Amino acid sequence: MPWTHHGRSYKQNGEQVSLLKAISMEEVIGEHEILCCGAHVRISQKGIEVLTEPRISHCPLHESLYGTKRITREAVQKTVETKIRKFGFCTCRRAFNDKPIVLYGASEMMKTWLENNLIDCAVTVCEGAGTVITDNPSLVQGIGARLTGIIKTSPIKETLNFIGQHGGTMLNPDTAEINQTKGVEKAIDKGYRNIAVTVASFQAPSISEIRKLEKEKNVNVVIFSVCNTCLTKENVKHVLKADLVCAGASKLVRQEIGKKALMQLGVTIPIFALTEKGKKLVLRYLAQLKEKFVVFRTRALPYGVERKAPK
Repeated sequence: MPWTHHGRSYKQNGEQVSLLKAISMEEVIGEHEILCCGAHVRISQKGIEVLTEPRISHCPLHESLYGTKRITREAVQKTVETKIRKFGFCTCRRAFNDKPIVLYGASEMMKTWLENNLIDCAVTVCEGAGTVITDNPSLVQGIGARLTGIIKTSPIKETLNFIGQHGGTMLNPDTAEINQTKGVEKAIDKGYRNIAVTVASFQAPSISEIRKLEKEKNVNVVIFSVCNTCLTKENVKHVLKADLVCAGASKLVRQEIGKKALMQLGVTIPIFALTEKGKKLVLRYLAQLKEKFVVFRTRALPYGVERKAPK
């Protein structure tokens, strides 16, 4: 469902193009809190409040997506404003574009796994909806394409309706609750047995809870740890129980988790496969890509290139 949203669209060179340029800050509904470049940000009709300093000064991936060379409070505010004005983030005209954005993104991988019947469903998070359970590959990518860590969100009727009409179930549409453990439990209650779930670093204890639930219910859960730029030492023990870990800009992830990985994808923002299950799924994902790759053996991970790393 490319470029599906609540605004208008037109076709250009055979591709559907969004017309969301007219979105203004006044169209934001409710209150939302997110992480962007390690900064805690509050979004409401009052505007964008960058509550803390960003944790990084430069990120090659962020620069490629938003053209930002130096990350400051002002740059974070501009990035969030772009998400709102161009993609309807936190508004009733939220875009759900299933086109891949990054090569090793969590939503990109889960979309492929669903398309190839490697998992039954995905449990993810969407602003305006909270925790979402779905077996629709396009919806998974549409939700996650340009998403950053959602700490707190408010229900948005149009977003809830769109997700519901496209095969998604919300954990709690009345409150837009974010709880990945309960989301996995609800997926199990719906009859799913092979489940992928994203868990942000600030929710890391949920990883341990989900592992207990997985054993109790005799199901298979693939845990993808995301948004780890702000990972704390206290939560490393939980993240080590994930199958796949996105390093973000975290040195802690690279030093404490990367060295335990079986496989690493990418250099700028590495993805670490910590389990055989995660490694096999990564290889199945890579098999369907048209890109060219270099594969080599190493005795130690992580593998890094200083000039390509976030600062």
